Amino acid sequence: MKNIFNKPNWEPMVSDNKKILITGATGGIGRTLVRTLLEGSNCIVGAHGNENRVNWGDDRVIPIYKDFDGEKSCLDVITEFCRKAGGLDAIVILSGSIRYSGHWKDIPEESWNREIRDNLYVPFFLARTSMVEMIKTHTGGKIILTGTESSLHGGSAVSLPYAIAKRGTECLVQGLAREGAPYNILVNGVRMGYIESGFHKRWYDRTKEDMDKRANLVPLKRGGRPEEVAAMIAYMLS
Repeated sequence: MKNIFNKPNWEPMVSDNKKILITGATGGIGRTLVRTLLEGSNCIVGAHGNENRVNWGDDRVIPIYKDFDGEKSCLDVITEFCRKAGGLDAIVILSGSIRYSGHWKDIPEESWNREIRDNLYVPFFLARTSMVEMIKTHTGGKIILTGTESSLHGGSAVSLPYAIAKRGTECLVQGLAREGAPYNILVNGVRMGYIESGFHKRWYDRTKEDMDKRANLVPLKRGGRPEEVAAMIAYMLS
């Protein structure tokens, strides 16, 4: 029997005036998280994206559009947000991608490097730069990264580089949590399974039939909803 998601009639809340940067805010989960924070709290949200332009319709949103290609671009995004918002209380790192969807035996070196860069190097530089900023300003803060359930069993033949990078990100969560605790910086991770956010369709060009088959593998017979992920992240930010 398929489980039906019923959205509760309340929104998770974070403290007023918190300055929260979300990278990858223009994806399915990112857009939902931005709206969840705005509906439940009075905070300032930095909404980073690469290509998709979103009309947020709210003065509390600071849109930032920049492609991540290395350490400097990560520093530039955080510096821009801190300048416009007046500081940084939290960062949620949702940015990531699967650019190569062929078999791992055939992946060119350039594609391999990009997969690892987008899904491990960039989260590392974003998290490190954020922690340095929080330590410098003596404000404490929160850093949230994301993993994937598939990294626990080695991914698949067409997602192995992504799974490897995400497993590294989970190690990063543990290491940074230990480093940040003395400075009141809390580091957490959210390991997601199949979420109906558009990610699989965007990167794998999956059909509705493909997605129905994937959902049927889940005990609830459905994928997770972006609202469920957003609520969990908002709780971690509270």
